[in-house]
Amino acid sequence: MKIIILLADYAIPITFLVILCIGLYRDVKVFDIFIEGAKEGIATMLRIIPSLVGLFTAVGVFRASGAMELIVYIAKPITSLFNIPPEVLPLILLRPISGSASLALVSDIINVYGPDSFIGRLVSTIMGSTETIFYTLTIYCGSVGIKNIRYTLAAALIADIAGVLTSVWICTLIFHNST
Repeated sequence: MKIIILLADYAIPITFLVILCIGLYRDVKVFDIFIEGAKEGIATMLRIIPSLVGLFTAVGVFRASGAMELIVYIAKPITSLFNIPPEVLPLILLRPISGSASLALVSDIINVYGPDSFIGRLVSTIMGSTETIFYTLTIYCGSVGIKNIRYTLAAALIADIAGVLTSVWICTLIFHNST
């Protein structure tokens, strides 16, 4: 375990050192290439800002309008079939949309139920097993100009559902009787 911690502490400085050494060996102007990459990064960031503003606005409207609570109320009978606690439903709905909002929600849930409760372990597992689909699609597809994302979106949503159901199944199997 100590070797992993040691490697983690020195991984980034060693990576930079290796890049510099390879650049020197190949006679590449590493700093100039770094500056060019930074310029491209700024241009990419400026290109995706409108998509991000739209996404963040939509998330804010979704949460503030009360639509989340309505959807949770409607979905309760269906999710109870899969042994999904109602306290977790807002996270399942919000996770594909916003990572920071999901993290805030997980923090609230863990503060209420505790990190070692079944719900605390379940929301932690769901956070690690799912992705912010709409955010990543906005970033990646928006940065390269892809507008037709229907198959990518369908595959990502299926993967998200699989992550949620597997998280519920594994947590129920391992933690449900221990709390």
